[in-house]
Amino acid sequence: MTRSKKLNASLWTAQSVLALVFLFSGAMKFVMPAAEIAKQSPLPVSFIHFIGVCELLGALGLVLPGLVHIRTGLTPLAATGLVIIMIGAVVVTIATGAVSMAALPFVTGCLATFVAYGRWRVAPLRDATDNARRA
Repeated sequence: MTRSKKLNASLWTAQSVLALVFLFSGAMKFVMPAAEIAKQSPLPVSFIHFIGVCELLGALGLVLPGLVHIRTGLTPLAATGLVIIMIGAVVVTIATGAVSMAALPFVTGCLATFVAYGRWRVAPLRDATDNARRA
């Protein structure tokens, strides 16, 4: 297996794992009762719901463009948006005093950074129109 194929496989693996994590996380923000959300976070429930929508859309943006080969430039943008969300999660987690709990969003943000940079600069996905032009 060539180096670029290994990198592409690693990026797809990271994208898939992140998509599953953010699909679960985003869905939980809507399934959980508002009173429970308010107990767990200092942020307003409506803002938590907004973050949930962003996580769900980001999860879809990580995998769908590459699968259908349409608007593949959205994948690094989705990953970048999720990095921003994870930076906020780390800051809020540390601010609430749970410093050791900040490791999970930090690692998730690092993985999203890997996908954003990898799909932007190192191994960008190709649109269907790019493939047609190459043939």
